Amino acid sequence: MNTQSFFERIESQLDFNRKIFFLVLTIFYVAIRYITNDLILQNIPGFESLEEDGSLTYFHIFNTLNYLWTPFSLLWKFLLTTFLLWMGSFAWGYKISFGRIWSLVLLAEVIFIMPELLKLLALIIFPENWSVAEMRDFYPLSILSLMDYTQVPKAYIYPLQALNLFELVYILSLAVGIASILKKGWKAGILIVSTAYILIFLGWLVFYILAYR
Repeated sequence: MNTQSFFERIESQLDFNRKIFFLVLTIFYVAIRYITNDLILQNIPGFESLEEDGSLTYFHIFNTLNYLWTPFSLLWKFLLTTFLLWMGSFAWGYKISFGRIWSLVLLAEVIFIMPELLKLLALIIFPENWSVAEMRDFYPLSILSLMDYTQVPKAYIYPLQALNLFELVYILSLAVGIASILKKGWKAGILIVSTAYILIFLGWLVFYILAYR
């Protein structure tokens, strides 16, 4: 398969109903996180007695609000990523439809379902091997997963979670997708994603560390 036909095949995958796809993604995230949070709560010592006397009420309220916020957080993430890539392509002299990039970003998000599932499976298969903090902060195939959580300053927890294998695959998927839409070769896709996404992503992590209180 030559490069041109490969790009055409990739671009053809961007033709789908974005509203339905977004709804399915949201349902997946909420369902997985609901089960994961339930496992975390059940691992708290004295869970049943705490549940009976209402001590976990705030946990349930917080988790419920988190589920309700999921579609809005996903929408914000998709809009921001799409806008950055669209502006990046424009800055480098390429014209791409905003809707086409939006489809690419939606499709690439499937990659981040995998760590959610892996975390859930790990909690189900090895329920006795975790503290509550480890269950909360564990992110598969991230830099944090290779370290002793108790020795990591809190300001670095999220950045070390964010630096993971799935993020790398996501970045490569965006680059391939942009190159496929443009049909200008790999260089254009890599250039746009590197400047419009990777630099912003790394800058955000540095800002998070510096601003953490």
